[in-house]
Amino acid sequence: MAGLLLGYDLGSSAIKAALVDIDSGRLVAAATSPAGTELAMAAPRPGWAEQDPDLWWRHLVAATARLGDALRGTGGSLADVRAVGIAYQMHGLVLTDAAGAVLRPAIIWCDSRAVEIGDRAFAELGAEQALSRLLNSPGNFTASKMRWVIEHEPRLADAAAHFLLPGDYIAWRLTGEWATTPSGLSEGILWDFSRSQRADFLLDHYGIDAGLLPPAVPTFSAQGALTAAAAAELGLPAGTPLTYRGGDQPNNALSLGVLDPGTVAATAGTSGVVYGVADRADYDPASRVNTFVHVNHEAGRPRYGVLLCLNGCGILNSWLRRACAGERDYPAMNAAGAEVPVGADGVVVLPFGNGAERMLGNRDPGASVHGLRFNSHDERHLLRAGQEGVAFSLAYGLEVMREVGVDAATVRAGRANLFLSPLFREAFAATTGAAIELYDTDGAEGAARGAGIGAGIHDYDTAFTTLNRVLTVAPDEALQPAYADAYRHWRLHLDAALRDG
Repeated sequence: MAGLLLGYDLGSSAIKAALVDIDSGRLVAAATSPAGTELAMAAPRPGWAEQDPDLWWRHLVAATARLGDALRGTGGSLADVRAVGIAYQMHGLVLTDAAGAVLRPAIIWCDSRAVEIGDRAFAELGAEQALSRLLNSPGNFTASKMRWVIEHEPRLADAAAHFLLPGDYIAWRLTGEWATTPSGLSEGILWDFSRSQRADFLLDHYGIDAGLLPPAVPTFSAQGALTAAAAAELGLPAGTPLTYRGGDQPNNALSLGVLDPGTVAATAGTSGVVYGVADRADYDPASRVNTFVHVNHEAGRPRYGVLLCLNGCGILNSWLRRACAGERDYPAMNAAGAEVPVGADGVVVLPFGNGAERMLGNRDPGASVHGLRFNSHDERHLLRAGQEGVAFSLAYGLEVMREVGVDAATVRAGRANLFLSPLFREAFAATTGAAIELYDTDGAEGAARGAGIGAGIHDYDTAFTTLNRVLTVAPDEALQPAYADAYRHWRLHLDAALRDG
């Protein structure tokens, strides 16, 4: 075996790791930690969400050990790793002191405590300046979370030496180097698109010391080398270069080869996301979708990622399983939901129960069920209405994305999570009118391929020659009228919830 590329995907539910063979481009091994459960997430108050960054590291070590176990008998070993890439949950805030000790639990992506702070900053900066320079409202993003710490935990803010994204923290644990990327700065709403540089005007407005932010390095580049201590803990060669890092949704697009306008990437896991690529910087006046620097953005060849996010996706499905699926596993839940007709006989689920939703203008209407009749509906109707609710939410988001120039004739997704459900695929394709292409890949494998690009082993073309498309789902024309009616019915309830909330 000539060599391996190692990718990590730091999620809020689990840490995934993957090894890709350099010569063949094939996946050699994959591992997840924890297995069979999810990472602990604390909610000290309603709308809050926190995780211990050291927990990420411990499970990253465990996932790497499982890769080593999987390699036994293959003729390869972790000593064959030539480069490392990182994907990570976006929008989180990690604060450390000068020595790297974490000062408080990370405030992660679905935490909504900073919504009011971001809204206030948007009003104070003015819509014209915020949208023309940031392409977004400061909203509930990382910069606003840091301002929340300054206002509510001033002693911790004063003790902080480093203000990091989750991927930046893991990169430091690997290499001892403090760094971020332009794409990372943009996901924290800290990138000035009008000047292609860090948004110091927002740092000044929030009273954030610019020295807390690490320097930005290119997404694909030599970003440091594994320290002896990290290498020993992971069982990897000391000095192995870290050559790629990207937020989970830009990285998911990379994993699926979505690098240029015309095709969008989607996920329906912990969150539901549609992510398209544009070649011009634009914004939604209501900031329902957000624009970031895409991983392959270059001077003279701009690439911007436009993201629509639904927080209440996977958590809704897991709640439905606990609440009404009985002994059914997820495939059995999917089959049970498919036993009732399109529109679930009038049952509607609004899946907005996991914090403030950017796609709803940072509002938090909560999840709700409508039209339930005790004498005619059972758990199957709820199971179907839940999956339709997610599909309809993403279709609603695609309508917004079209307003900023991102269209979706084809949607690419990994064969995972809700895209494993024939019911969900049918509802998504029929409602949006887009063909779905499913690929046998994930974020960790994409991060490994990204590491190969950053190390100069591959380019954008050769990195994805072995990407394996396993299924194409075209919109079912016979079902589209029924789904159109069901979507209109769902929209009536969404509009009422937003009007009355």
